[in-house]
Amino acid sequence: MTSSSLRVAMVGHAFMGNAHSQAWRTAPHFFDLPLRPEMAVVVGRDAGRAAEAAARLGWADSSTDWREAIARDDVDLVDICTPGDTHAEIAIAALGAGKHVLCEKPLANTVAEAEQMTAAAEEARAHGVRTMVGFTYRRVPAIALARRLVQEGRIGDVRHVRAQYLQDWIADPEAPLSWRLDKTRAGSGALGDIGAHVIDLAQHVTGDRIAEVAGRLETFVKERPYPAGDTAGTLGGGGASSERGPVTVDDAVSFLATFSSGAMGVFEATRFATGRKNAIRLEINGSLGSVAFDFEDMNVLEYFDAREDPEVGGFRRILVTEPGHPYVAAWWPPGHGLGYEHGFTHQVVDLVEALAADRDPSPSFADGLQVQRVLAAVETSSDTRTWQEITR
Repeated sequence: MTSSSLRVAMVGHAFMGNAHSQAWRTAPHFFDLPLRPEMAVVVGRDAGRAAEAAARLGWADSSTDWREAIARDDVDLVDICTPGDTHAEIAIAALGAGKHVLCEKPLANTVAEAEQMTAAAEEARAHGVRTMVGFTYRRVPAIALARRLVQEGRIGDVRHVRAQYLQDWIADPEAPLSWRLDKTRAGSGALGDIGAHVIDLAQHVTGDRIAEVAGRLETFVKERPYPAGDTAGTLGGGGASSERGPVTVDDAVSFLATFSSGAMGVFEATRFATGRKNAIRLEINGSLGSVAFDFEDMNVLEYFDAREDPEVGGFRRILVTEPGHPYVAAWWPPGHGLGYEHGFTHQVVDLVEALAADRDPSPSFADGLQVQRVLAAVETSSDTRTWQEITR
């Protein structure tokens, strides 16, 4: 890094690449950052599309070779926004080149890959190189406030955790195959793609870790049509004559969990909850009260104080838009809500501030590895119909 800038290479420019680009562009204009992000180069597989993405999203240059990008002298940090099957190779190479790494979740497709990435991160850390995994929903102000209330003891000892991530984007059995439905590329389906988020949120807000799980995975639609133009079936593993290909990941998952403290957890993640678009729901019940959150009303946190007079007690609806609420002071006047994209901006802010202070960002690759172990344990539990302990 220079004394005043952080030069970034981003690998991948689809949905997540768009969100990350907006964050890199926006953060220095709303927050007083100790380092100014510079969007040096974006990497994609197709030269034309990568160049178009660079022009549209604000990157100074484009490339089709991520190895060339991480070797550049004008790159300090590599932001990985690619499918999970590429995370380990890119991250380990970037760390070996002395670059900081921000990697999208889940950290990898397997525990073994996540362990390799975490080991590489620990080795690089000794040389001042830092890593972060992108569990962005931690940075929603209402979630950050929920964590603060729990840490302050406002709900007492945690007893119950209920966590859901509900979507319906493939409820139609004719929705086409994509890389997210291919286990070789995505690692898992609803479990890793969206279940990983609520696993991380539950652990982050409670400050506790899942110790054991018992779960079930289900694939409701076993075959789907190939996308238009994919006549070779490259996304679904089918042959050239195939009109439909197999879905090799889960459509939905549910599992019970026991936390290290003894608290009980119930988790659900599905892409088949008709009518739910992006409902991330978290409710935590404690001995003195509760907090509850739903991302489809993301500027609100519900809080219940069991010590209040029951005649006037009840869940309090907190509009998390006051200047004293986490992250909010940099944005708009009270009552002017934030949106999905703001969490990514807050992620950039936290990462840049940690790098400038020469301290570890959070969540770390080790945190990502722990979530990966929970994912693997849930999958094993579904296969064996047994409770599974989370090792380490």
